[in-house]
Amino acid sequence: MSIFSGGMAQAEVKDATVAFLMPDQASTRYEERDYPGFAAEMKKLCESCKVIYLNGDGDATKQQQQFNSVLAQGAKVIVLDAVDTAAAASLVKLAQSQGVKVIAYDRPIPDAVSDFYISFDNVAIGKTIAESLVKHLKDNNVPTDKGGVLQVNGSPTDAAAGLIRDGIHAGLKDSGYKTLAEFDTPDWVPAKAQQWVSGQITRFPGEIVGVVAANDGTAGGAIAAMKAGGVNPLPPVTGNDATTAALQLIIAGDQYNTISKPSEIVASEAARVAVQLLNGETPKAETTLYNTPSKLFVPALITAENIKEEIFDKGIAKAETVCVDSYAEACKKLGITN
Repeated sequence: MSIFSGGMAQAEVKDATVAFLMPDQASTRYEERDYPGFAAEMKKLCESCKVIYLNGDGDATKQQQQFNSVLAQGAKVIVLDAVDTAAAASLVKLAQSQGVKVIAYDRPIPDAVSDFYISFDNVAIGKTIAESLVKHLKDNNVPTDKGGVLQVNGSPTDAAAGLIRDGIHAGLKDSGYKTLAEFDTPDWVPAKAQQWVSGQITRFPGEIVGVVAANDGTAGGAIAAMKAGGVNPLPPVTGNDATTAALQLIIAGDQYNTISKPSEIVASEAARVAVQLLNGETPKAETTLYNTPSKLFVPALITAENIKEEIFDKGIAKAETVCVDSYAEACKKLGITN
């Protein structure tokens, strides 16, 4: 059934205000992918709807003010990627008390039941990157009884980071490789991950056989720390998000893997669910997380072996953007460019 079936539903959704509230700018994806994907799909589904986009800049208080502001501006649906997923519970309840629907986006809100939750499967992301690293270490005959891995998690205030962390734990559990140390990166800030990894290089000289980093920003920080610390060769480092910088690091051989999760897919789905909620419909859930009806997309693992097929052949990134300057020669070697 079309979400616009019947003239009345069309009238209901017309001219509605929808808010799209993202958590930070430390991750480049929100400005580059999520918001453009959401805005484009909203325009297709409800041309007369007004979309308000605001970014919390990693500040939970600022995001709370933004939330209150969009409520005051008459938003009927709020798509919320929370800076602090515990603090966001009260925002969900406030909105719902005013008849406003809340879609939890990317990061779940465990202490409140949102109207819908849309994300990639974060536990699967953590498990996949960790298992991929373990397989790579074993394929290269890296002994399990010497040294171990570092685990660089995301923000302690982000429930999605907690799910990725749980997935990493599961992926490493029976690997035989011990975890030397683990760190929750405040606000996902790459410089904070870099600073921590620098300290671990001094603490565990010559013992780091791999780094499981929860996203590409923290991976980049870990790689920068090891290069600055004279670690050579670099141990394999995981990532997640398939940012341009990470794709370049994989092409150069500095980062081992990442996760391709074109966030436009999730953003488009959020727009479709928003319009269904505006129409008074119940969006179809595939599963339930924290008692919230949810749709979780399955991400794809990327290494140098499949980066051409998964990223460039599928048009997720363009060679002319990624294969520049010092990366041009490495792109030719991988067959990405001629």
